[in-house]
Parts: sequence; C-alpha cells; structure tokens
Amino acid sequence: MLFAYSNSGSIYKITEGTITFVSEASFETVTAKSEKLNGLLDTTTQEFAFYVANNSFEGFNSLLQREHFNESYVESEKNPRSLFTGKIIEKIIFNKSGTYIIRAKGILNIHGVEQERIIKCELIIENNLIKVNSDFTVFLADHDITIPKIVFDKISPEIKIHVQATMHQKTE
Repeated sequence: MLFAYSNSGSIYKITEGTITFVSEASFETVTAKSEKLNGLLDTTTQEFAFYVANNSFEGFNSLLQREHFNESYVESEKNPRSLFTGKIIEKIIFNKSGTYIIRAKGILNIHGVEQERIIKCELIIENNLIKVNSDFTVFLADHDITIPKIVFDKISPEIKIHVQATMHQKTE
C-alpha cells in the first residue's frame, strides 16, 4: 500500500493543481481543464499518486461536448477518476532547492484501462514547496476510447495533457 510505512513528514500533498487537455483535430480544437487535481508524493520512497475526477473538467466548446466526454468517451459514472501512480526514477534530494527534470514511471489509468508509462516532469523545489509541471500525450486507442466516424474530424486520436501542481508538506 502506498505510503503505509512512511514518516508523515515526508508526505507532500497537492494544494493547488490543474490538468488541461487539448484535442487538436482538423476541424476543431477542444480544450478542457480541471482545477481539482489531487495527489500525494512520498519524498522518502519517491512514490506518488495523482488523480482527477473525470466529471470535474470544464471549458469545452459546448455543453454537448462535455456531456459526450463524460458519457461516451471516459464514461465518468463507470470510471469516476483518471489516475497515475508510480515512482520517480531519478534519486532526488528533496531538501535541496533547485529545478530537476525527472521521469515518473507508473501506471496511467484512463477510462479504466491501465498503461505503463514513463512521463517526463519538471520539479521545482523551493521554500518547502514542490512544484510539478509536465506535458505529455495520451493516445485514445491506448485506453480503449473510440471516436465515432461522425466526429472523427473533430476529435484528435492524440490528446495533449498539461499538468501543473503545487505541493505542501502534509501535516496531520
């Protein structure tokens, strides 16, 4: 179990987090954002768990797009969250300020389909805060998300993801 044996002083929690996705298809660009990104990082074991409620995304071009996203693509009732859990590959000294480019290796679960991924991230450590920035691509086919032919020119099979989070040391 993640964080089961760790000292509570080594746990950092997301206090501000956003995840944005962009679908750039030939006839339409769809952008949506959630400011409800949650997550924990254990600086001792370098394990992490980030998740977002699928129904928390806003900013679609129309209410119908949002409805299709939740009902047809990610099926939010059946798959309420998208999740990335794993471990940082590089050894980081978390009590030393600086900017680090790291690789996070883990399981990305979208639409109930798990894929092992290595995702490049930037960590900025300063003033007892950890800031996380990452840009990566998700291929819909990797997560069994199909695009109906009627909207094929409006939804890209490759979705660009941007994650930004600020983490504070968790106090219990």
